[in-house]
Amino acid sequence: MIRLFFALLAAFVLASPICSAGQAERPVSIVLVHGAFVDAAGWKPVYDILTKDGYEVLMVQNPTRTLEDDVATTLRVIAAAKGPVVLVGHSYGGAVITEAGNDPKVRSVVYLAAFAPDIGESVIELAEKPTPGEPSAPLLPPTDGYLMVDPAKFPTAFAADVDPSITTFMAAAQMPWGLKAPQAKLTKAAWKVKPTFFLLTTQDHMIPPSTQRMMAKRTGGKLVEIGSSHAVMLSHPQDVASFIESAANASK
Repeated sequence: MIRLFFALLAAFVLASPICSAGQAERPVSIVLVHGAFVDAAGWKPVYDILTKDGYEVLMVQNPTRTLEDDVATTLRVIAAAKGPVVLVGHSYGGAVITEAGNDPKVRSVVYLAAFAPDIGESVIELAEKPTPGEPSAPLLPPTDGYLMVDPAKFPTAFAADVDPSITTFMAAAQMPWGLKAPQAKLTKAAWKVKPTFFLLTTQDHMIPPSTQRMMAKRTGGKLVEIGSSHAVMLSHPQDVASFIESAANASK
C-alpha cells in the first residue's frame, strides 16, 4: 500500500507542468525607453497605471549621446527584469528598442510615436524624408555635436495637448541629443523577428504621421492610430497603458 502511494505521488509530480518546465514562468515585465530631449520622468502617468495593474515596470534612463550607449543601458535593464519583457520605446527610443529588442528575453516590441528603423538605416535618414503638408520638428542647428528643440516652439511641437505648465518646464529641462545617436545605422531590427505593436499619433509635430505610418506598415505589426501629440504618454496615459497591456497579454 505504501509503495502504491509513493508510486502515485511520483507520477503526479512528473506530470506537473511546473516540474516538467523546470520552473513556473514569471509574469511579463514591462521596460519603458524614453526618447530624445526628455528623460524617464515622462513615463510616470503610465508607470502608475501599469504598476497598479500588477506589472513589474522598469524604466531606462538613457543619456542619449550615442545609440550604442543607449542600447547597452537598455540591455542592462532588460537583464534586471524578473520576467520576460515587453520592450516599449517612445520617439528615438524606438530606434533603441529596435536594436536591443533581439535580446532573447524580449517577447515583443511596442512603438509609441516612434522611429522604427530598418537594418542599415539611421534615425536621421528617416527624419529627413520629405513629408509635404506636415510640420517637421523645430530643431535648432547643432551645437558642439548636440541637438536641441527650439524652447519657444517645444510646447506646441512636442506636446500641444498637455498642460502648458508641464511642457514649458520640459522645454527648459531638455536633455541635449548627441548627433552620434540619430546618425548611427542600425545593425539589428527586432521588429523583423518579434511581435510588434505600433501606436501612431495623428497630431504629431515631431515625427510626421506619414513617416510613422510608413514605418508601422513595413513592420507588419499591429497598428493603432490615436489623435494625440507626440507626447502621447502624457496626454493619453490610459490609452497608452492599455495598448502596452494588450501587447503584454498577447505575449503570454
